[in-house]
This record gives sequence, C-alpha cells and structure tokens, in this order.
Amino acid sequence: MLLALFIAVVLMSALNPLVDRLERFHFPRWLAILSLYILILGIFGALLGVITPLLVDQTTAFINRIGFYLRAVRAFGLDPNLIASQISQLGLLPTNILKITVGFFSNLLGFFFLAMITFYLLLERKNLNRYLFTLFGEGKEKKAEELVNKVEERLGGWIRGELVLMTIIGLMTYIGLRLLGIELALPLAIFAGILEVVPNIGPVISAIPAVLMGLTVSPLMGLAVAALYFLVQQLENSLIVPKVMQKVVGVNPLIAIFSLAIGFKLAGVIGAILAVPIVLVLQIVIFEIFHSKRFQEL
Repeated sequence: MLLALFIAVVLMSALNPLVDRLERFHFPRWLAILSLYILILGIFGALLGVITPLLVDQTTAFINRIGFYLRAVRAFGLDPNLIASQISQLGLLPTNILKITVGFFSNLLGFFFLAMITFYLLLERKNLNRYLFTLFGEGKEKKAEELVNKVEERLGGWIRGELVLMTIIGLMTYIGLRLLGIELALPLAIFAGILEVVPNIGPVISAIPAVLMGLTVSPLMGLAVAALYFLVQQLENSLIVPKVMQKVVGVNPLIAIFSLAIGFKLAGVIGAILAVPIVLVLQIVIFEIFHSKRFQEL
C-alpha cells in the first residue's frame, strides 16, 4: 500500500503541471485528468501495436540464426557455452518484455487502484492548503505547502526528464545499431532505454549484450558497438542530461549506487527504480529540517 501510494505521488507530481495547463483552457479539472489518461493510454497502446510485430519478427530471425552465432563465437576463441547462455537470454528479451507488460495489465485490480489513487490525488491537489491547515494549524501550513511544492517539483521534473532521456537514448541506440547492421537492434535499443532509469549502472549493463552480439560478427564489430555505446554515454553526460535535467538537481553517484542496492534488496526491480526519487524526497525533507533548525538557532 505504501509503495503504491508513493508511486501515485510520483505520477501525480509528473502529471499535475499538464493538468494545470489544461485547466487554463477552461477544462474542468476532472475532465483534464481524464483526457490526459486517455491520451497516455492511446500513445502507449499505439507504440505497443507498432513495436510488438517488429520484436516478434526480430526474435524469430534471431532464433533461426543461433547456430551461426555459435560457430562465429567458436571461431574467435570464445567460450561458446557462456556466449550461448547470454545469447539465449538476449533472444528471450522481447518475450520477457511482453510478459512483463501483459502481467502488469493483467493485474487489473492493482492497475485500477493505482490509477484511481493518482486521479484523486490530482483532483484534490487544489485543496492542498485546506488539508494542510487542518493538519498543521494556522501559521505552519505555508511552510508545509512550500515543502510539498518542492517535493512535487523535484519528483515531477525527475520522472518527466527520465521519460525524455529514455526515449532519446533508445532512439540514438537504435539508429546506431541499425547503421552498424546489428541484429536485434530494436530490443537492444528498448533495453538501453529502459535501463536509462537506473543511473550509473544501467548504461553499462545495457551495453554488454550488444557488444556480445557484435563479437559474433567480428572483433572489429564488437569494438564498434562498444564505441557506439561509449559515444552515446558521452553525449548523454555532456549534452543531453544537462539540457533535459537542468531543473533537477542530481544525486551523488555513490549515494545513487547505495540507494539502488538497498532499493533492490527491499523491493526488487521496483525498489531499484524508485530508489532515486525516494532519495530526492529525503534530500529535500532533511535539508528543510536542518535549515529550519539553523534558522531557529540564529
């Protein structure tokens, strides 16, 4: 319940600016939220409809060529059993992605519950001052409202920025792999885009299966794929992230790695994904508490 509530708060923080913008066009708030829901589901459904056939086709072609890949690996002096296990897992990647997606939507109760919590959080966001006044009393609700606004701005900026980054990295990786002629360019690019949400570690992990695929062609191709991922990573760090995340203060890499490990241990993949936004919230809360104590001492 707490995990679902936090996810709903993160989603509310990301969607609230869009709902406020629709309200300026004289949309009732409930209609603005509903329209946004329909738009998001429509875009997701359209993308899934376009991507799924391509994933199936590429996976089928890959399975038909497994023998060729194993012969290529043996020719380069690599352990075919090790590479075969890696390639077989890679071949199942599109299927696993589809299973995760289907499993998520098959749990209609959980999805509906999360959507409804987010809907009512968005709907009641305008009444925040009244609720804060009831909870904290006169004089303190303004301070509480400032804290909530900072948390919302930070969380909303993070999730919107991550979605943009995931899309950009996925597209850049797909275009680069297609230019190099690598098999399974689409699932590898989707893999790179998804792991973009995991800071520091994600890009390195996403490069491993792509480099293995390149090595089955030739050592030079493996090197070219590694260079492609290195180039994408450098462009991301020096150009894309500063532009996209200019309003979001970053997290120290060491803290990010520790938070990812703790989040994965406590709640698996979902915990790892939510580790960074939780750290962002804790940073704001701890800073505000420390700042308030310093101010009182002065």
